[in-house]
Amino acid sequence: MIRPARPGRRDPVATDFPSTVPIVQRLLSEGPVSDASLSAKVHRRRFISAVSTLAAVSPMFWRAANSSAAAPDERMRVAVIGHTGRGDFGHGLSTVWLKVPEAEIVAVADADAKGLAREKEKTGAKQSFLDYREMIAETRPDIVVVCPRHIDQHHEMILAAIDGGAKGIYCEKPFCRTLDEADEIVAACERTGAKVAIAHRNRYHPAVPAIIEAIQSGAIGKPLEIRCRGKEDGRGGAQDLWVLGTHLFNLVPQFSGKVTACSAVMMHGKRPVTPADVVAGTEGVGPIAGDELHARYETENGIPVFFDSIRNHGVASAGFGLQIIGNEGIIDLRMDTEPLAHYVPGSPFRPSVKPRPWIPISSAGIGKPEPIEGIGHKVAHHLVAVDDLIAAIREDRPPLCSAEDGRATLEMVHGVYASHVAGGKAVSIPLATRTHPFLGWQVND
Repeated sequence: MIRPARPGRRDPVATDFPSTVPIVQRLLSEGPVSDASLSAKVHRRRFISAVSTLAAVSPMFWRAANSSAAAPDERMRVAVIGHTGRGDFGHGLSTVWLKVPEAEIVAVADADAKGLAREKEKTGAKQSFLDYREMIAETRPDIVVVCPRHIDQHHEMILAAIDGGAKGIYCEKPFCRTLDEADEIVAACERTGAKVAIAHRNRYHPAVPAIIEAIQSGAIGKPLEIRCRGKEDGRGGAQDLWVLGTHLFNLVPQFSGKVTACSAVMMHGKRPVTPADVVAGTEGVGPIAGDELHARYETENGIPVFFDSIRNHGVASAGFGLQIIGNEGIIDLRMDTEPLAHYVPGSPFRPSVKPRPWIPISSAGIGKPEPIEGIGHKVAHHLVAVDDLIAAIREDRPPLCSAEDGRATLEMVHGVYASHVAGGKAVSIPLATRTHPFLGWQVND
């Protein structure tokens, strides 16, 4: 049965952002335009411990094809939130649960009636609602899935799920728009014990601990720097920073330790961005500016991290990713590919007589066969991620990509804005200002 929306509910878009710059205030308050208009050891221990637990306890990760479903009273009850026309149901977030015997979809919500009917049929949900708040209140799910790609809705949807008693929330990336939004979500998780997991799929890849082990064992010698690039397609610049850069920023601290500072420049037509260049980004990311940006991050382990994005400078066949460059080799990671990483031995600064091999890194290590059958599919289709969330709920531990991790990723995004507003000076992370750095931005003549 389709439940009607309750009167007086406002659409969860950006509101209540005071600003002295009208364009930024408007962009944060009116919602997005259409897409067409446009420390390392601690991290390693946590990741390896979680993946080891995943292997031992979480059956989806290692499941044999003929394994049976969990008993009905042991399954997690899942409620799905989407919004047709405003981010829809994300990248497969609503249907992955059909492949998880430990879960059952009990309800779906969508403010668009036609979209709701389609998704109810697709997911096999028992109930459907036009108002996601009513769905949460009536069904009291264990897990709420926040699917829309438009991130201006995430903050309210996540808080509604936490306030409604959800044990876990699986949220489409990027996490949310501003650090004050992230702070509020993290505080709510600490208060209630709810687990928020963000759908940065590559973060859950079981090859990541093997990459960390390779670095710490000296495979690339002394790590010198980490180089990151987005897809650099038509979204190159600030939109790329948000939509693709966050995938990379979520992984970076695993190899560099925590990020402590950022210095950056944002460009438009080869000149520095000014307040007059501010426009609305797509997918609800809020105000953006420019078609090119260059950022440098300092880290607690002394390994500098660079992110660069120039509109229409990418190579489609190469995808996007990062390189960990050492004085005796390189580890290259390509997002959303299998294998995730390759090892290139030898100094990158000395010519080689023979071509250097690109050696795959599996979850078992450099040059070893991948022992996990179909791992590329399981990572790409969120199976590893949602299984980790279920394990995190049952074991009362943070998910591998938690709300705090999402906030750290957002610090790196906002660090670019904050540094540019400060004239390219280095700004400390965590940032002191928790609202959008473009708020109140003025350039003195």
